[in-house]
Amino acid sequence: MRKLKLQMQISIDGYVAGPNGEMDWMVWNWDDEIKQYVSQLTDSIDTIVLGRKMTEGFINYWESVVADKPDSEEFPFANLMVNTPKYVFSKTLQSVPGKNVTVENSDLTKVINELKKRDAKDIIVYGGAGFVSSLIDNKLIDEFHLFVNPTAIGKGLKIFNSISSLKLAEVKAFPCGITLLKYIS
Repeated sequence: MRKLKLQMQISIDGYVAGPNGEMDWMVWNWDDEIKQYVSQLTDSIDTIVLGRKMTEGFINYWESVVADKPDSEEFPFANLMVNTPKYVFSKTLQSVPGKNVTVENSDLTKVINELKKRDAKDIIVYGGAGFVSSLIDNKLIDEFHLFVNPTAIGKGLKIFNSISSLKLAEVKAFPCGITLLKYIS
């Protein structure tokens, strides 16, 4: 069975964004080691799941890199993000512009479990906070790849709403200051 993997940046005090979704606290000058880790993680997937609130920014950003910045260091990753099938979960939207996008209005648990049963590579979720919280609350995430930034922001959006017992699988400090905490459920 396929795994659902979460890749998310998080502050040292447990927030994934500021109170209004700010991400200005995140470390973006990634070193080669962290880029290689993310590349290996991405090589293990062939499906992306997203919540409605994160979708527009995610799709617009990566499609603009593919369309306008072919010489960018991000181009190969952007190409992968654009060409990978994406499932957007929404209670309000019926369609979303973008390449390889399917909107799901059905029961989250049922759809994720159906996706997990397909014979293919694993699935990754990048966010947003509310959507990831729903996945955690429904015990749908199999691996947590949390990139802990060396910053405390004091308040903001979180993904854990209750006790979640996880097993530590890996810890890795990267030269850029981010520490990976990988947990399995």
